[in-house]
Amino acid sequence: MAEEALIVRGARAHNLKNVDVTIPRDKLTVITGLSGSGKSSLAFDTIYAEGQRRYVESLSAYARQFLGLMEKPDVDVIEGLSPAISIEQKNTGNNPRSTVGTVTEIYDYLRLLYARAGTPHCPNCGRAVQRQSPVQIAETVLTWEEGTRLEIRAPLVQGRKGEFRELFEGARKQGFVRAVVDGELIELADPPKLNKRQNHSISVVVDRLVVRAEDRGRLTDSLETALRLADGLVEVVEYSAEGAQPDVHLFSERYGCPVCGISLPELEPRQFSFNSPFGACPSCGGLGTRKEVSAQLVLGDPSISILEGVVLPWGEPDGYLKKVILPGLAKALDFNLNTEWGKLPARVQHALLHGAGDAPAPARKTAAKGRTAAKAATTTEVQWEGILRNVQRRYEETSSDAIRMELEEYMVATPCSSCAGRRLKPESLAVTVNGFNIGEVVEQSISAARDFFASVPVRGDGRPGLDPEIAGPILKEVRERLSFLVDVGLDYLTLNRSAESLSGGEAQRIRLATQIGSRLVGVLYILDEPSIGLHQRDNGRLLATLKQLRDLGNTVIVVEHDEETMREADHLIDLGPGAGKHGGEVIAAGTVKEVLRNPKSVTAQYLNGKREIPVRPERRPRDAQRVIRVENAREHNLRGVDFEIPLGCFVSVTGVSGSGKSTLVEDILHRALARHFYRARTIPGVHDRIVGLEHIDKVIDIDQSPIGRTPRSNPATYTGLFTPIRELFAEMPEAKIRGYGPGRFSFNVKGGRCEACQGDGLVKIEMHFLPDVFVPCDVCKGKRFNRETLEVRFRGLSIADVLDLTVEDACGIFENQPRIAQKLETLRDVGLGYIHLGQSATTLSGGEAQRVKLATELSKRDTGRTLYILDEPTTGLHFEDVRLLLDVLHRLVDRGNTVLVIEHSLDVIKTADWVIDLGPEGGTRGGQIVAAGTPETVAQIDASHTGHYLRPLLPALRKRKAG
Repeated sequence: MAEEALIVRGARAHNLKNVDVTIPRDKLTVITGLSGSGKSSLAFDTIYAEGQRRYVESLSAYARQFLGLMEKPDVDVIEGLSPAISIEQKNTGNNPRSTVGTVTEIYDYLRLLYARAGTPHCPNCGRAVQRQSPVQIAETVLTWEEGTRLEIRAPLVQGRKGEFRELFEGARKQGFVRAVVDGELIELADPPKLNKRQNHSISVVVDRLVVRAEDRGRLTDSLETALRLADGLVEVVEYSAEGAQPDVHLFSERYGCPVCGISLPELEPRQFSFNSPFGACPSCGGLGTRKEVSAQLVLGDPSISILEGVVLPWGEPDGYLKKVILPGLAKALDFNLNTEWGKLPARVQHALLHGAGDAPAPARKTAAKGRTAAKAATTTEVQWEGILRNVQRRYEETSSDAIRMELEEYMVATPCSSCAGRRLKPESLAVTVNGFNIGEVVEQSISAARDFFASVPVRGDGRPGLDPEIAGPILKEVRERLSFLVDVGLDYLTLNRSAESLSGGEAQRIRLATQIGSRLVGVLYILDEPSIGLHQRDNGRLLATLKQLRDLGNTVIVVEHDEETMREADHLIDLGPGAGKHGGEVIAAGTVKEVLRNPKSVTAQYLNGKREIPVRPERRPRDAQRVIRVENAREHNLRGVDFEIPLGCFVSVTGVSGSGKSTLVEDILHRALARHFYRARTIPGVHDRIVGLEHIDKVIDIDQSPIGRTPRSNPATYTGLFTPIRELFAEMPEAKIRGYGPGRFSFNVKGGRCEACQGDGLVKIEMHFLPDVFVPCDVCKGKRFNRETLEVRFRGLSIADVLDLTVEDACGIFENQPRIAQKLETLRDVGLGYIHLGQSATTLSGGEAQRVKLATELSKRDTGRTLYILDEPTTGLHFEDVRLLLDVLHRLVDRGNTVLVIEHSLDVIKTADWVIDLGPEGGTRGGQIVAAGTPETVAQIDASHTGHYLRPLLPALRKRKAG
């Protein structure tokens, strides 16, 4: 049995209640259940953790120190366990040098391809550069018509000034008789006197002969002589017909342009690496971008003047800037320093920002604000470097990290002007394969790159192309890896896309594609919601990929809420019945048909139609006068889109992956609104204008970024819940007697916390050649506070006990404390009743972090004119949790607010009042609004992929079809 199945007995990690499961080997198993029911505890904290621990323990003590010490999960026994690989949603990192190409290792193959099979060109004139040996040059010459007269010359001087008397004498002493000087044949015994102020070209005549196969040896010897004499260059002059102008052919035995005289290094893969000084663009260091001061960020409120501080890096001017420079500028440019910036003439604004005069002012030896210009008051032609150049120069010249960080807030990353954002040296970008350099290839979408490499010709049967022995294996790897990325729905990405800009779902699917490429067999793969961020249309390709992994001979376990993935599973495990302490049990397990027959399974009830998320009986009406309109949005792949959001409605922005949803909502709309309402230092994506802002008074963006990056951050501290709890403990009689204030109950400051662990609850033990181990603090036993603080109790609970409570339990304990109860109820309403108040922020998933943020905003008083922006709020949510979340969001809209969600979940889209569908495809084939209207309207538009999947879910359309 152990050989046919993975058997888990007595799993008790977190909230699991002595769970027993049997998972068939070499099958696709889906683990589902409500959020917090124990899915991740079973899949990752039990099965994967044990697989990793066993692997690490099989290694030597020396190797183990590099892999970390694994703690044994709380489980009785696991049989039939294979080596485990986890593919999670963790971010790919924040390294700006990391790209999709480097993460997938495709770029490494491209570097090798270009180094070994690329055609180098001169970076100046663009001529192809070829290195040829004397034998190869002779072979080329002998292909010319037999009997053709030839002249072999050694080009010693090409377009240089001088008299060159020593050169003529040296050539004569070596036995040469004639030379060609500026096109004229001369005798070396009587050389001409050259004008040293003019450019000259000099070639020594080495030999004269005709094309004959029997003269191959003489031809090769003459070529070798000329190449040696002219440092690797030779001219072969072909006299094809009497009286006709001879053809001059220039050959080189080294990589170098014979025309420009540029020598190129031997091609190596490192010359195509932007992380190596041998390949990186010297201007941007291989980043592809440079930090430059932005006029939009430098200027503040246009209704104030320069003296009042409209130039943010200067603040309110003082000293030399106020007394000398600004009065001089005002006099020379004819403006009043007290005039509001917005009312200054355009020419004055431009001169102040970009400089005036024919030369920049000399720099002064000071870091004081704006001390950069000469005394303009004494000159008629003002010499002023400009505000932007002034701030840029201060940034480049300062040695203070603090000033540098301060000035970076006024800068944006712009494409490097030297390499146009392609990161490499001109010499590297001058190498092509099939007419494209490596920078042009990585700018293409993955689907376009796949087509390009499929069309790269390989030499064979007399056809021209790349050498099959060299390029064949490399092209095979590149084509396969690009195909895998297309199969997992990432065809719209580009290979030069920065890895830090990828979503968690995209990063996970990239790792999945890499695993398919490795073609391992007998491995246990565990995936965490791979369908996140994927349109329903692309789900089929993802499922085909997972089945391909399975069919190779691997066991695939997927933690998933997607209906299609569940229905396609070979084996389904449903955990529940609730979340937290109410979950942790196996409700149903077996084939999909077996689970559907189980009456206890909430998942089965949604799958067989007994339960469903209802469509609202009436859509909220759209008021044409109350809309926010974005005009001519053209950032990234958007194609001049006009985008309207009806206010007071629940609006869903949909579309296939890469169609431009996040660009439109996050990069343009949210940034513009944040800049308008909060003067945020961000620059919106390219658009003409946004109208209708007077209809709202604030915007709240709720994304899936972590609520904190340290274990000290937790839901209680993030939501502001911990403050009233600490104040409540400070009001306890015991606390008053001892004189404790609210600060006594904080683990972040001295006083009440345990100083042995400084409030962490854990102590790091250095293990020298073994990895560091974190163990509960011996003094406080992991409670974070000292004994005296823990003696203060509320309803029998210490402050440490309160942090260990779940949200649901805390609701009952603090029901008579309105400030605390309100925040707790909001957390429960968004489906987070199972999380602990003091749970480390680092253990929360992206969806949980987003719902903590949502609860934090919901607990604040809304104005009825608020725009809420949410990016895939259903991430990690079960059908039942989605229903609860939708109730909360619709309550917000009922109070007059507007909720705008970027979403792929059809259950959310069908309840929206208004749907905006982008597409039709991703990447360069997207960026247009395909449909906009009620879900019923969008569902009837054939061009809409979303509408196609939405149609069966809408009762109105179902009735019409039935009728």
